[in-house]
Amino acid sequence: MGDIFAKDWQGAPFELFGTGHLIALGVIALAIAALLYFGKRASPRARTAIRWGLAITLTIAESSWHIWRIAVGEWTPQEMLPLHLCSVMVWLTVVMLITKNDAIYEFAYLLGAAGALQALLTPEAGVYGFPHFRIFQTLTAHSIIVAAALYMTVVEGYRPTPQSLKRVIIYSNLYAVVIFFLNFLIGSNYLFIAHKPPTASIIDMMPAWPWYLPIIELIGLFFMALFYAPFAIMDWRAKRVNG
Repeated sequence: MGDIFAKDWQGAPFELFGTGHLIALGVIALAIAALLYFGKRASPRARTAIRWGLAITLTIAESSWHIWRIAVGEWTPQEMLPLHLCSVMVWLTVVMLITKNDAIYEFAYLLGAAGALQALLTPEAGVYGFPHFRIFQTLTAHSIIVAAALYMTVVEGYRPTPQSLKRVIIYSNLYAVVIFFLNFLIGSNYLFIAHKPPTASIIDMMPAWPWYLPIIELIGLFFMALFYAPFAIMDWRAKRVNG
Protein backbone atom coordinates (compact mmCIF):
# COMPACT_ATOMS: atom_id res chain seq x y z
CA MET A 1 0.00 0.00 0.00
CA GLY A 2 2.81 2.37 0.86
CA ASP A 3 4.27 1.99 -2.63
CA ILE A 4 1.07 3.36 -4.14
CA PHE A 5 1.78 6.67 -2.41
CA ALA A 6 5.57 6.54 -2.78
CA LYS A 7 7.45 9.53 -4.10
CA ASP A 8 9.96 7.25 -5.83
CA TRP A 9 7.61 5.06 -7.82
CA GLN A 10 9.17 1.71 -8.75
CA GLY A 11 6.31 0.47 -10.88
CA ALA A 12 5.73 0.89 -14.60
CA PRO A 13 5.49 4.51 -15.79
CA PHE A 14 2.29 5.89 -17.20
CA GLU A 15 1.77 4.76 -20.80
CA LEU A 16 -0.19 7.17 -22.97
CA PHE A 17 -3.11 5.28 -24.54
CA GLY A 18 -1.81 2.06 -23.03
CA THR A 19 -4.18 -0.62 -21.77
CA GLY A 20 -4.63 1.01 -18.35
CA HIS A 21 -5.24 4.43 -19.85
CA LEU A 22 -7.81 3.15 -22.36
CA ILE A 23 -9.66 1.16 -19.69
CA ALA A 24 -9.74 4.23 -17.45
CA LEU A 25 -11.14 6.39 -20.27
CA GLY A 26 -13.80 3.77 -20.95
CA VAL A 27 -14.82 3.62 -17.29
CA ILE A 28 -14.94 7.43 -17.09
CA ALA A 29 -17.12 7.65 -20.22
CA LEU A 30 -19.55 5.04 -18.87
CA ALA A 31 -19.69 6.72 -15.45
CA ILE A 32 -20.48 10.12 -16.99
CA ALA A 33 -23.13 8.58 -19.26
CA ALA A 34 -24.75 6.89 -16.24
CA LEU A 35 -24.61 10.15 -14.27
CA LEU A 36 -26.44 12.01 -17.02
CA TYR A 37 -28.97 9.21 -17.57
CA PHE A 38 -29.98 8.89 -13.92
CA GLY A 39 -29.65 12.62 -13.31
CA LYS A 40 -32.29 13.37 -15.97
CA ARG A 41 -34.67 11.00 -14.16
CA ALA A 42 -33.84 12.10 -10.62
CA SER A 43 -36.02 14.22 -8.34
CA PRO A 44 -34.98 17.81 -7.54
CA ARG A 45 -33.77 16.67 -4.12
CA ALA A 46 -31.72 13.85 -5.65
CA ARG A 47 -30.20 16.26 -8.18
CA THR A 48 -29.09 18.53 -5.36
CA ALA A 49 -27.48 15.53 -3.65
CA ILE A 50 -25.69 14.62 -6.89
CA ARG A 51 -24.28 18.13 -7.25
CA TRP A 52 -23.06 18.15 -3.66
CA GLY A 53 -21.59 14.68 -4.11
CA LEU A 54 -19.62 15.82 -7.16
CA ALA A 55 -18.45 18.96 -5.34
CA ILE A 56 -17.28 17.03 -2.27
CA THR A 57 -15.55 14.34 -4.32
CA LEU A 58 -13.76 16.97 -6.41
CA THR A 59 -12.66 18.83 -3.27
CA ILE A 60 -11.27 15.63 -1.76
CA ALA A 61 -9.47 14.69 -4.99
CA GLU A 62 -7.78 18.07 -5.32
CA SER A 63 -6.99 18.43 -1.61
CA SER A 64 -5.42 14.97 -1.51
CA TRP A 65 -3.01 16.07 -4.25
CA HIS A 66 -1.77 18.96 -2.08
CA ILE A 67 -1.59 16.74 1.03
CA TRP A 68 0.48 14.15 -0.86
CA ARG A 69 2.89 16.76 -2.20
CA ILE A 70 3.35 18.13 1.33
CA ALA A 71 3.89 14.61 2.70
CA VAL A 72 6.64 13.82 0.18
CA GLY A 73 8.24 17.26 0.61
CA GLU A 74 7.42 18.56 -2.88
CA TRP A 75 4.88 21.31 -2.23
CA THR A 76 6.23 24.65 -3.45
CA PRO A 77 4.48 27.91 -4.41
CA GLN A 78 6.22 27.71 -7.78
CA GLU A 79 4.29 24.51 -8.61
CA MET A 80 1.32 24.04 -6.33
CA LEU A 81 -0.62 27.30 -6.17
CA PRO A 82 -4.06 26.76 -7.78
CA LEU A 83 -3.16 28.79 -10.86
CA HIS A 84 -2.97 26.21 -13.65
CA LEU A 85 -6.11 26.12 -15.77
CA CYS A 86 -7.49 22.88 -14.35
CA SER A 87 -6.58 23.85 -10.78
CA VAL A 88 -8.54 27.08 -11.15
CA MET A 89 -11.43 25.20 -12.72
CA VAL A 90 -11.50 22.66 -9.87
CA TRP A 91 -12.47 25.31 -7.35
CA LEU A 92 -14.72 27.24 -9.72
CA THR A 93 -16.51 23.97 -10.52
CA VAL A 94 -17.02 23.26 -6.82
CA VAL A 95 -18.60 26.70 -6.37
CA MET A 96 -20.72 26.24 -9.50
CA LEU A 97 -22.06 22.89 -8.31
CA ILE A 98 -23.03 24.30 -4.92
CA THR A 99 -24.41 27.67 -6.03
CA LYS A 100 -25.54 26.90 -9.62
CA ASN A 101 -23.84 30.13 -10.68
CA ASP A 102 -24.50 31.00 -14.35
CA ALA A 103 -21.35 33.06 -14.85
CA ILE A 104 -19.10 30.29 -13.52
CA TYR A 105 -20.94 27.74 -15.65
CA GLU A 106 -19.77 29.51 -18.83
CA PHE A 107 -16.16 29.00 -17.84
CA ALA A 108 -16.72 25.51 -16.46
CA TYR A 109 -18.29 24.32 -19.70
CA LEU A 110 -16.33 26.15 -22.40
CA LEU A 111 -12.94 26.32 -20.69
CA GLY A 112 -12.93 23.81 -17.84
CA ALA A 113 -14.49 20.85 -19.61
CA ALA A 114 -12.47 21.47 -22.77
CA GLY A 115 -9.20 21.72 -20.83
CA ALA A 116 -9.98 18.77 -18.56
CA LEU A 117 -10.87 16.60 -21.55
CA GLN A 118 -7.44 17.25 -23.03
CA ALA A 119 -5.90 16.42 -19.64
CA LEU A 120 -7.78 13.11 -19.59
CA LEU A 121 -6.51 12.25 -23.06
CA THR A 122 -2.94 13.31 -22.23
CA PRO A 123 -2.60 13.22 -18.39
CA GLU A 124 0.38 14.94 -16.82
CA ALA A 125 1.18 12.00 -14.57
CA GLY A 126 4.93 11.92 -15.09
CA VAL A 127 6.44 8.57 -14.11
CA TYR A 128 3.44 7.58 -11.99
CA GLY A 129 1.64 4.77 -13.76
CA PHE A 130 -1.15 2.50 -12.54
CA PRO A 131 -1.92 1.85 -9.71
CA HIS A 132 -0.10 4.84 -8.18
CA PHE A 133 -2.17 7.42 -6.31
CA ARG A 134 -1.14 10.23 -8.67
CA ILE A 135 -2.64 8.75 -11.84
CA PHE A 136 -5.92 7.93 -10.10
CA GLN A 137 -6.04 11.41 -8.54
CA THR A 138 -5.47 13.28 -11.78
CA LEU A 139 -7.98 11.18 -13.72
CA THR A 140 -10.58 11.55 -10.98
CA ALA A 141 -10.25 15.34 -10.68
CA HIS A 142 -10.32 15.99 -14.41
CA SER A 143 -13.16 13.56 -15.06
CA ILE A 144 -15.33 15.30 -12.44
CA ILE A 145 -14.68 18.69 -14.06
CA VAL A 146 -15.98 17.27 -17.35
CA ALA A 147 -18.85 15.45 -15.64
CA ALA A 148 -19.94 18.53 -13.69
CA ALA A 149 -20.04 20.75 -16.79
CA LEU A 150 -22.03 18.16 -18.75
CA TYR A 151 -24.33 17.54 -15.78
CA MET A 152 -25.20 21.21 -15.47
CA THR A 153 -25.83 21.32 -19.23
CA VAL A 154 -27.78 18.11 -19.80
CA VAL A 155 -29.54 17.69 -16.45
CA GLU A 156 -29.90 21.22 -15.06
CA GLY A 157 -30.56 22.81 -18.46
CA TYR A 158 -27.75 25.38 -18.52
CA ARG A 159 -26.25 26.44 -21.85
CA PRO A 160 -23.61 28.84 -23.18
CA THR A 161 -24.45 31.75 -25.50
CA PRO A 162 -22.42 33.65 -28.11
CA GLN A 163 -21.69 36.23 -25.38
CA SER A 164 -20.44 33.41 -23.15
CA LEU A 165 -17.88 32.49 -25.79
CA LYS A 166 -16.67 36.08 -26.04
CA ARG A 167 -16.40 36.49 -22.26
CA VAL A 168 -14.49 33.25 -21.78
CA ILE A 169 -12.01 34.08 -24.55
CA ILE A 170 -11.40 37.64 -23.30
CA TYR A 171 -11.08 36.85 -19.59
CA SER A 172 -9.00 33.70 -20.07
CA ASN A 173 -6.48 35.67 -22.14
CA LEU A 174 -6.39 38.47 -19.58
CA TYR A 175 -5.74 35.82 -16.92
CA ALA A 176 -2.88 34.42 -19.02
CA VAL A 177 -1.27 37.87 -19.18
CA VAL A 178 -1.41 38.17 -15.37
CA ILE A 179 0.09 34.69 -14.97
CA PHE A 180 2.87 35.54 -17.44
CA PHE A 181 4.10 38.33 -15.16
CA LEU A 182 3.56 36.25 -12.01
CA ASN A 183 5.73 33.48 -13.49
CA PHE A 184 8.45 36.05 -14.11
CA LEU A 185 8.24 37.33 -10.53
CA ILE A 186 8.29 34.02 -8.63
CA GLY A 187 10.06 31.73 -11.11
CA SER A 188 7.05 29.51 -11.78
CA ASN A 189 5.62 28.06 -14.99
CA TYR A 190 1.87 28.26 -14.48
CA LEU A 191 -0.16 27.66 -17.65
CA PHE A 192 3.20 26.50 -19.13
CA ILE A 193 3.73 30.04 -20.40
CA ALA A 194 7.36 30.37 -19.29
CA HIS A 195 8.61 27.13 -20.88
CA LYS A 196 7.51 23.63 -21.81
CA PRO A 197 6.58 21.31 -18.91
CA PRO A 198 9.41 19.02 -17.70
CA THR A 199 7.30 15.87 -18.12
CA ALA A 200 6.25 14.42 -21.45
CA SER A 201 3.20 16.10 -22.98
CA ILE A 202 1.65 17.04 -26.29
CA ILE A 203 3.55 20.34 -26.07
CA ASP A 204 6.75 18.39 -26.80
CA MET A 205 5.50 18.02 -30.38
CA MET A 206 5.26 21.79 -30.80
CA PRO A 207 7.96 24.36 -31.68
CA ALA A 208 10.21 25.89 -29.05
CA TRP A 209 9.17 28.77 -26.76
CA PRO A 210 7.51 31.15 -27.48
CA TRP A 211 6.19 29.72 -30.74
CA TYR A 212 4.18 26.97 -29.08
CA LEU A 213 2.10 29.56 -27.18
CA PRO A 214 -0.06 30.67 -30.14
CA ILE A 215 -0.54 27.00 -31.04
CA ILE A 216 -1.89 26.30 -27.53
CA GLU A 217 -4.15 29.33 -27.95
CA LEU A 218 -5.50 27.96 -31.23
CA ILE A 219 -6.06 24.52 -29.72
CA GLY A 220 -7.96 26.11 -26.84
CA LEU A 221 -10.11 28.12 -29.25
CA PHE A 222 -10.80 25.01 -31.30
CA PHE A 223 -12.03 23.04 -28.28
CA MET A 224 -14.14 25.93 -27.04
CA ALA A 225 -15.72 26.22 -30.48
CA LEU A 226 -16.24 22.46 -30.53
CA PHE A 227 -18.04 22.52 -27.19
CA TYR A 228 -20.16 25.47 -28.30
CA ALA A 229 -20.96 23.98 -31.73
CA PRO A 230 -24.04 21.92 -30.66
CA PHE A 231 -25.71 25.08 -29.33
CA ALA A 232 -24.78 27.09 -32.41
CA ILE A 233 -26.35 24.39 -34.59
CA MET A 234 -29.51 24.30 -32.44
CA ASP A 235 -29.85 28.08 -32.62
CA TRP A 236 -29.31 28.04 -36.39
CA ARG A 237 -31.99 25.37 -36.87
CA ALA A 238 -34.42 27.20 -34.62
CA LYS A 239 -33.87 30.41 -36.54
CA ARG A 240 -34.55 28.64 -39.83
CA VAL A 241 -37.77 27.10 -38.49
CA ASN A 242 -39.01 30.35 -36.95
CA GLY A 243 -37.69 32.59 -39.69
